[in-house]
Amino acid sequence: MQILDRINKPSDLKALNKGELEHLAQQIREAIIERVGAIGGHLGPNLGVVEMTIALHYVFNSPIDKIVYDISHQCYPHKMLTGRKEAFTNLEKYKTVTGFTAPEESEHDFFTIGHTSTSISLACGLAKARDIKGDNENIIAVIGDGSLSGGQAYEGLNNAAASGKNIIIVVNDNDMSIAENHGGLYQNLAKLRETRGKAENNFFKALGLDYYYIEEGNDVEALIDGFSKVKDIDHPVVVHVHTTKGKGYQEAEENKESFHWSQPFNLENKATLTNGMPIETYHTIVGDYLLEKAKQDPKVVAITAGTPGSVAVNRVRKELSEQYIDVGIAEEHAVALISGMASQGTKPVFSVLSSFIQRTYDQLSQDLAINHNPAVLLVFGGGITGSGVTHLGNFDIPLISKIPNIIYLAPTNKEELKAMMEWGIDQTQWPVAIRVPSMPVVETGKVIEADFSKLNVYEKTIDGSEVAIVGLGSFYHLGQQVQETLKVEKGIKATLINPRFITGVDKALLNNLIKDHKLIITLEDGALDGGFGEMITRFYGDKDIKVLNFGATKEFTDNVPLEELKERYHLTPELIVSDIIKVLGQ
Repeated sequence: MQILDRINKPSDLKALNKGELEHLAQQIREAIIERVGAIGGHLGPNLGVVEMTIALHYVFNSPIDKIVYDISHQCYPHKMLTGRKEAFTNLEKYKTVTGFTAPEESEHDFFTIGHTSTSISLACGLAKARDIKGDNENIIAVIGDGSLSGGQAYEGLNNAAASGKNIIIVVNDNDMSIAENHGGLYQNLAKLRETRGKAENNFFKALGLDYYYIEEGNDVEALIDGFSKVKDIDHPVVVHVHTTKGKGYQEAEENKESFHWSQPFNLENKATLTNGMPIETYHTIVGDYLLEKAKQDPKVVAITAGTPGSVAVNRVRKELSEQYIDVGIAEEHAVALISGMASQGTKPVFSVLSSFIQRTYDQLSQDLAINHNPAVLLVFGGGITGSGVTHLGNFDIPLISKIPNIIYLAPTNKEELKAMMEWGIDQTQWPVAIRVPSMPVVETGKVIEADFSKLNVYEKTIDGSEVAIVGLGSFYHLGQQVQETLKVEKGIKATLINPRFITGVDKALLNNLIKDHKLIITLEDGALDGGFGEMITRFYGDKDIKVLNFGATKEFTDNVPLEELKERYHLTPELIVSDIIKVLGQ
């Protein structure tokens, strides 16, 4: 009988001896590898904290003692020990839990978390609430060394040190972020590992925090002993634990970055189960372009916030290291950094995921836009779907497009994307953001002039009447399908427009549509509230013409299939045409 079969709640661990705990760790690892191999997920981070998680639940009394996992990349073992093991051992139930902590799943999860560097701040909140209520439970924040590069982690550490009460900060140090770590802090962490926590220069102690070091971070007995020393402590403390990312799976230990998160893969030959993937994607187009542009112009610098593989800067990283910067998990810093660089005539390009641009609103506005510095942002992953509720790409359009001075562009094809990058990097008037399409590559063969200095000038690609379709970015192609369906099925030759600009309206073109059109429809791959379509609707608010906006409802969705969202939001040609006909009264 598997030892894991006997574990239905954390307290069951206390009946196990050392040997059984070690066997349990191996069984948890095997289950994680099987599940990730089947459906994908975070592999390396979870394999590295198996023993740590067992020890935490062995020593502490969850959910009375409250454990907060930073970013949740390492929560799989926690889920297995808190009543959700079948989601890792039963193929049919693999998708019954999310990849992140989720309070709706279990009383042992206190927050839905998927963005980094938040756990210490959240733990400070739990600790203050505990103190106000007069309770005495332990509050534990588990944070990786990579997450310590985020500004909120510093704010949390600073506040925790000042609290003077029980807050236990477990630093899971595997000497890796998603990629390699960057930043001065990591020199101190390395020295602490080298001296087994005895280095005189200690970042955590300098903040006023008590400090313990555990070298054998994948040894259950050492971890239990270490956590037992700080249980019920009456002041803030850091427990610095040295672990191995990908522990127990050779490929993940040797290729830590590649196996941080993995597509489904064959457990025998390690090949990913994504055969037939296109050779050229918008990701590879951006990567190839940035490398060649940087080779031609030494002022061009590619910047990432800890996710180089996801935002097409790996080629610059590998071939032109002096023109590459990884700021760590610090998007806010990255935006201020590129503003400073651009102010001095260099040409910074910050590649960032839509989900993570949300962290930078203040810097986009205050540090970049007000100062009018001509930096470039490439926004990846925008769209109505995402990898879980914490990683949605719905909201970058309302966020960026409403800030003055920033030009936000939406290419519809390969040629436009390259022309927009060329113009954005070389022009000197504006901060420019470009929404990299999230779809298969469309190549038209047309020559697109790399000049978008005439702001907010839309392109009318088909001249028609009665209905005008304004299709933004990747949804321009949906507009093409709607235009064709209207022509074939309803005999309506609709006008089709590629706006290219997210941040403004083409007043001349929109006014001209009034004379021979009854209805304008807008299509955007993002949230409607505060989005592109609302801007068009506002323009027509005092005019005798109707407008329909198609996009996403303002909501958090969690791994909802794309086809389901298309039905929900009426984003199929058939549903859109049906709505058009209803409005026209035909």
